[in-house]
Parts: sequence; structure tokens; C-alpha cells
Amino acid sequence: MTKSARYHIPAALLQPLWLRSRESLVDNGLIYDPLAAAACQQCHLAPDCLTGNVDRHQLLHATLTLLVDQRVRDFLRRFPNGHVVNVGAGLDTRFYRLDNGRCRWLELDCDETLLWRQRLFHRSERYRMRSGSVTDLSWLSQLPTSFSSPVMLVCDQALLQATETEVARFVQRMGCHFNQLELCLVLAGDRCGSTLGQNLGSQTYAHGFDDPARQLLQWLPWADVVASHSPLDVSCPRWRLWHRWLSRLSAFRHRLTPVVTHLRF
Repeated sequence: MTKSARYHIPAALLQPLWLRSRESLVDNGLIYDPLAAAACQQCHLAPDCLTGNVDRHQLLHATLTLLVDQRVRDFLRRFPNGHVVNVGAGLDTRFYRLDNGRCRWLELDCDETLLWRQRLFHRSERYRMRSGSVTDLSWLSQLPTSFSSPVMLVCDQALLQATETEVARFVQRMGCHFNQLELCLVLAGDRCGSTLGQNLGSQTYAHGFDDPARQLLQWLPWADVVASHSPLDVSCPRWRLWHRWLSRLSAFRHRLTPVVTHLRF
């Protein structure tokens, strides 16, 4: 495919895919995503993808991706025939990285994004796509309240652009609809917009919580918090300087970046 024939994908949609592609080329990178690298070869890289501190954004994005991958991989280890529902999927390639040959996967996003997914990624009989988002929850009525196998609902990036009210509505609707569910959500800390948060790779998000796990339990008091992980918890040489610096500010560990929270009910 020539450069002139490459897909012109919106930068906000393409950049996460491109960051994972870059991380795959780093020695001892946190994730390896060859499908992202192959897909990026078909895309025209918009200048907007290069804005800001790309290296910091890449490290933070790769670390969050790793943390979510670990939660989903553990779920599929416990329930090999489980269902994964990925809301606001964007150009996520997690199914292709973690597929165990038995799980069922449902990707939800707007129609335009699903069209890009069809063009860039190959099909699978255990992989489905459906229109839906974190704000338009009409797709819930098309899903059963209980599945034949356990369900994990993943929301990696989409909730970061949702307001606190929208996040609360989303979480509570999930809790009321499903009889049993594991939730793996990426939520923003309330200091992401600070100078230190920006230096860590955070961006401007639509919400911010001083304790995301505690906030979730206020909305779903019957749920159990299985884990809450900050990117700063990950052992990586590129985080080492920040590990030393933040050792005296442990209270801010879950406030300066988005964090991955895992609940079960």
C-alpha cells in the first residue's frame, strides 16, 4: 500500500495504536503488539499524534495496557470459556494478544470506529462487534443479565473522557444489569492535570478522583475491590526515577495518573 493510499484515521483513535506499536520496538518493552505495528503500516500518521511528550505518553499508555492485560489474562486463566465485553474499544488489539482459543469477545464502539476495526484487523468466529459506548447504553438491553460463562467488562480508555456523572451512571447501570460481573476500569486520579501528573504522561481528562477504588464502592457498595493498580506500581527501569521521587509521596500514587481498578460482584 503506497503512502497516498494509507488510511487517514483520526489522531485520537490512531495514537493509542501507534504508541503500542512504538512500545513493541523498545528493548524490554512492557508489551509486544505486532498487530498494532502491522496496522500502523496501513495508516497515515497525523501530526496530532506527535503532540506533547510522546515518550512519556507511550510509557504511561503501555503500562496501563500491561495492567489491564494482566487482569484480563488472569480472568481467562480462571475462566477459559469466559466472555469479555470491551466497551469503547477504539483500535484495541487485546483480543489478539490474549486470545486463548476458547473465550468469547464483544467489542463495543461507535459505527465509524467499528468500520476501521474491520479494515485493519482480521475476523474471528469468537469475536463480535456491536455499536455502543459508555454514554449511550442502549446496547445493554440487547445483552442477557447472565451468560453461560463468567463475564468481565473492560473499559480501558473510553471512561477517561467521561465526566464524573457519566462514570457514575455507567458503573451503576452495569451493577444493576448484570447478576455477576467483573469490572476492569481505567479511571483518572484527581491530580492528573498537575505539572507532576503531566510529566508522568497524564493528559487532561474529564474527571478525577482522589481515591478511584473508594469512589467505585460508593456507587456499588455490594461489590468487592479485587485490586487497584497504579502505573507507578509496575517495576520498569523507565519508572525508576519516579519510584524514588514518589517514595516520599505515597499518598499521591493513585492520584497523579489513571489507575486500573478491578471489581467483582
